[in-house]
Amino acid sequence: MKVPERLQPLLEDGLIDEVISQLMSGKEAQVFVVRCGAQVRCAKVYKESSKRSFKQAVQYQEGRKVKNSRSARAMGKRSRYGQQEAEQAWLNAEVDALRRLSAAGVRVPATYGFVDGVLLMDMISDEEGFPAPRLNDVTMSAEQARDFHGRLIADVVKMLCAGLIHGDLSEFNVLVSASGPVIIDLPQAVNASGNNSAAAMLLRDVENMANYFGRFAPELRRTEFGREIWSLYEKGQLRPDSSLTGRFEGNLQTADVDEVLRIIAHAREEAEQEIERRRAALED
Repeated sequence: MKVPERLQPLLEDGLIDEVISQLMSGKEAQVFVVRCGAQVRCAKVYKESSKRSFKQAVQYQEGRKVKNSRSARAMGKRSRYGQQEAEQAWLNAEVDALRRLSAAGVRVPATYGFVDGVLLMDMISDEEGFPAPRLNDVTMSAEQARDFHGRLIADVVKMLCAGLIHGDLSEFNVLVSASGPVIIDLPQAVNASGNNSAAAMLLRDVENMANYFGRFAPELRRTEFGREIWSLYEKGQLRPDSSLTGRFEGNLQTADVDEVLRIIAHAREEAEQEIERRRAALED
């Protein structure tokens, strides 16, 4: 295929040897299958901020650390330099999150470099070696649904123990590899301790998983893993190997109904955009 302009420098520098095909085009990036020596990997090419449909909402950026105080002040004033710094921080967020979560034992793609807005990472494959499908495109038995749900809840716990919340976790950003679910798409990852919306986002992530897997195992919709996990986290009792019951009694002090509803509305809008994009792709 014709080499995309954004990938040409990586080809010239020998970071990739061949662009095989385009894998997908999403709200924030295009992903290409590339060959690096004997390895087949993915190159995620981030779209310019003006072309991304996923906005850098303040609720996601709150609590993120920047490299120096000058950058922080400029970002706060929204100067031209500040906007450039905000854009770079947004692009770096996924790379940082992937590396941090991989070290914490979360199943995410391994990364191999980040150059000029292009992230090289593992291509997640199915049992036959083809690109793994999204969770949304998979049907499963009740037993498999319970298994996958359990694995993803365990990863949510490890993420939180590492100080992060996905913030946009759904069936659209989990791939089903030959060995199970792998979490992707983390540029909006939330700082758990520094973001006032952290609890609401965690609850939404966990609820999304319960609702999806509840299609195949209805009892999962009645679980309260999100509230149980956050309660343990607030008490300083959450560990990567914490034993969970899926039951919770009481109220979360940080719960904000209006905030939860606003985040759910935002998630619904994003899901509708994703469905429309997929419908348009099928019609082309």
